[in-house]
Amino acid sequence: MHRFLIVIEKAKGNYSAYVPDLPGCIAAGKTREEAEKNIYEAIEMHIKGMEEDRIPVPKPQAVAEYVILK
Repeated sequence: MHRFLIVIEKAKGNYSAYVPDLPGCIAAGKTREEAEKNIYEAIEMHIKGMEEDRIPVPKPQAVAEYVILK
């Protein structure tokens, strides 16, 4: 089991998503939900490819936090 942080950003006309701990693992979608579904599939394919190539899957290092300013 792997747990990775994903970042979803609003772009012009769509949403894009990426995984900071898996360079090159990106996806997009017309909606936030579609981008999230697509990045999940991209992560699965990315990890499967790494395993097939006998490349170790990196341990997650990225974290995210919200900051509230008054």
